[in-house]
Amino acid sequence: MEKTRVSGLPFIKMHGLGNDFVVIDARAQMPDLPSQLVTAIAHRQMGVGFDQLTLIENGEGDAHLTFLNSDGSSSAACGNATRCIARFLMDEMGKDSLVLTTDRGTLHARDAGDGLTSVNMGHPQLAWDEIPLAHEMDTLTLPIEGGPTATGMGNPHCTFFVGDAEAIDLPAFGPTIEHHPLYPERTNVQVASLLGPDHLRMRVWERGVGITMASGSSSCATAVAAARRGLTGRAVRVDLDGGTLHIDWRQDGVWMTGATAIVFHGVLTPEWMDASR
Repeated sequence: MEKTRVSGLPFIKMHGLGNDFVVIDARAQMPDLPSQLVTAIAHRQMGVGFDQLTLIENGEGDAHLTFLNSDGSSSAACGNATRCIARFLMDEMGKDSLVLTTDRGTLHARDAGDGLTSVNMGHPQLAWDEIPLAHEMDTLTLPIEGGPTATGMGNPHCTFFVGDAEAIDLPAFGPTIEHHPLYPERTNVQVASLLGPDHLRMRVWERGVGITMASGSSSCATAVAAARRGLTGRAVRVDLDGGTLHIDWRQDGVWMTGATAIVFHGVLTPEWMDASR
């Protein structure tokens, strides 16, 4: 679709367990969004603030979703944003299930009842070259201190299982691992501890964003890693800073279920956008 300048840009602010998003409906008209404008919108004092910005576009299914991080970089997957937008579109279309396309592939979403939304995030990527890593190695235990597990969920992940996730200095630890040379495209970083049978506590440092209150793809990756290591079964509860997600690694993919919220609707003014480009 041809990009055009718009006079004022409507958006919706959404969040899934505190993982927050600016969502732009580009089905009728694709806005011009240079990276400097994306980072300006992400600024929490001088813009709107978000962990990811998501464009809703026309696609082969009910819609196509494109994800941008707060530093302007792109991401093929964002589970919580997918759930938030799925809920919005199901309400808009009067449906209880959807087919969404992303750069990760085709994702199926459905109403899980009680205000919850489920999304199938697809099959995890477990081979070193699919994640991707820099060279061939065992993805279950990486040659990094702490022996983390590598998983791909359309974006790369590095999961550390620790005795107490709260005790990790994530602001210092996260960026070091995000830029580790084993991950040529950088990585999301999780620290997780086992609270009980099939129950994990997880904190996350997101690639291109920093610490977030929740992450859907990180929760999926952590659940897959825990099951592969024999710490849990394939259906787990993941407690994050912003709330709880339920992850179920099934034959057809990794299903993620949780709450979503629309916070407000707004419009970016032409004057502010011109000054921010």
